[in-house]
Amino acid sequence: MKTDRKGESEIQDEALIAKARKGDEHAFRLLIEKYRDYLFKTVYSIIRNEKDAEDVTQEVFVRIYLSLPRYQSQGFKTWMTRIAVNYAIDVKRKMQRQREEVMESIEAEADERVEVSVMKKEERERIRRRLEEIPPNYRDVLYAYYIDEKSYQQIAKEQNVEVKTVETKLYRARSWLRKHWKEEDFQ
Repeated sequence: MKTDRKGESEIQDEALIAKARKGDEHAFRLLIEKYRDYLFKTVYSIIRNEKDAEDVTQEVFVRIYLSLPRYQSQGFKTWMTRIAVNYAIDVKRKMQRQREEVMESIEAEADERVEVSVMKKEERERIRRRLEEIPPNYRDVLYAYYIDEKSYQQIAKEQNVEVKTVETKLYRARSWLRKHWKEEDFQ
């Protein structure tokens, strides 16, 4: 369908457009074949990504087909180029907004992780200070049993005392904690 004269090409386009408007799919396919590469290059110049430009070009042809009833025979190539450029710009803006939203989300997550880390560090420090309030003879047995997860026998052996003494110290340490600490102190 290639022709050397612009006027003949426009007449052929107008004939194909008239047929396509009446539902002739073959006529529209011929228009697609004629302008596919041209529209792809136009879209690619805006999108700058081959895969995305292919997708956008496909969508542009759908939009052109749906807009054919509104085409007023004032230069088909210019008309469809305007549709392609406008749609490609819209898609590019949408992609940029999505990228910005993803970046903001990543930054927010990073900020949240830092905040949680700082809060955990502050909480550990507050607990460490509170543990320093415990009398040393209770603190040693509490650390050994709850933090180091040692058995009564291991603690007794390390502290050179009887197992019954370890049991008594733990009982007294727990009583001291109940008397001096409230649950709200750690929230």
